[in-house]
Amino acid sequence: MQISDAESVVMDVLWAGSPRAAEDVVAALADPQDYQEPAIKTLLNRLLKKGAISAEREGRRYLYALVLTREDYVRGQSASLLERLFGGRLAPLVAQFRDDHGLSRADIDALRSLLDEAEGSADGSTAKRGQRKP
Repeated sequence: MQISDAESVVMDVLWAGSPRAAEDVVAALADPQDYQEPAIKTLLNRLLKKGAISAEREGRRYLYALVLTREDYVRGQSASLLERLFGGRLAPLVAQFRDDHGLSRADIDALRSLLDEAEGSADGSTAKRGQRKP
């Protein structure tokens, strides 16, 4: 599901706490982002049409709730980015980031830990992928 940058700002408000009424979303975005109420309501309607959120009538207002979780959104965006820019390969992404931004000692340690975990999975020491070492 494609979500624009402006729509993701509205989603951030809902990911922080949902369900919320439109006026609550407007209040959360009015000052820091300088979004106007009509624009926010337009974004809510776009997100409804895309199926990212749902709306339930409560009296004279609607409460907007999440359909798309932050985890599912990040997973989809990550996979799309990796596929579009790096042919689905992670190593070129890390290399590009290293070349452009550098890696701190903490980044390197975290990556090493992730690689150790992945290596354990590949060796069959965990059942995460359902593979077993023969």
